[in-house]
Amino acid sequence: MFLLTKKSLIYPYVIWIVLFTVIPLLLIIYYSLHITVDGEYVLSPENFMRIFETATVQTTSGTESIYIYLDVIWHSVRLAAVSTFFCFILGYPIGYILASKEFKTRNTVIFLFLVPMWMNILLRTYAWLTILENNGILNSILQFFGLPQHSLLYTDTAVILGMVYNFVPFMILPIYTILKKINTNLIEAAQDLGANNRKVFGKVILPLSVPGIVSGITMVFMPAVTTFIISNLLGGGQFILIGNLIEQQFLRAGDWGFGSAISTVLIILVLLSMGIFSLVDKNSDSQGGSIV
Repeated sequence: MFLLTKKSLIYPYVIWIVLFTVIPLLLIIYYSLHITVDGEYVLSPENFMRIFETATVQTTSGTESIYIYLDVIWHSVRLAAVSTFFCFILGYPIGYILASKEFKTRNTVIFLFLVPMWMNILLRTYAWLTILENNGILNSILQFFGLPQHSLLYTDTAVILGMVYNFVPFMILPIYTILKKINTNLIEAAQDLGANNRKVFGKVILPLSVPGIVSGITMVFMPAVTTFIISNLLGGGQFILIGNLIEQQFLRAGDWGFGSAISTVLIILVLLSMGIFSLVDKNSDSQGGSIV
């Protein structure tokens, strides 16, 4: 008779990880390191060398040489970083308010934040098309008050707005969770020692909430740097991000080798980011005993 043990319960999970994570990653690395020559795959670093390709463009000051794909990667990281920053600026105060004892409608507000997440991201992004288009809701409001109208659609600003809207709940919830778990005795002890509200926040609450901040930044930055739906719809094809570039190589150009090389670079960026965030989290934990 087969008896289930703790060890045997791990096997389905291990099989799942191998089939749908390890093997696909190995295939991506394999294709990124090979090119097709006379119908055969040949080991070559050419796919990675293409990432450093340059092009000459005409500008007002003359001709200028630009990196085609490195600029795409930099643009993706910059937009993701800006979106993560605004998510933090919005998310921390909201998480702080939700975690306070005085806030009585906490569950209702959390529910309102979670409801949009039940919808498909495509539908949520399409809603911003209606808001930001030239004859959309935003310009109609501006026109009603006699203010100048703005064309925000198909710009970096529109993409950032879409990212912030879609990903800000992922910043709020970890911060709220960690703030909710802070021992109130630490706050009371700081107040008894003469610390005012500003010092209590700066010396106790903020340092203790760093793990939640790191989790929120990780959960926002990762999907923001890899997204392609938001940039496709709100960017209108005016520019491409790294997610769009990968999609084009696999689905349109059929260049699996170069698409895999770009994907490998993206994986490295994600792993480096996670490593940095984990290091910050560990440093905050090691200093936790001397906060108060």
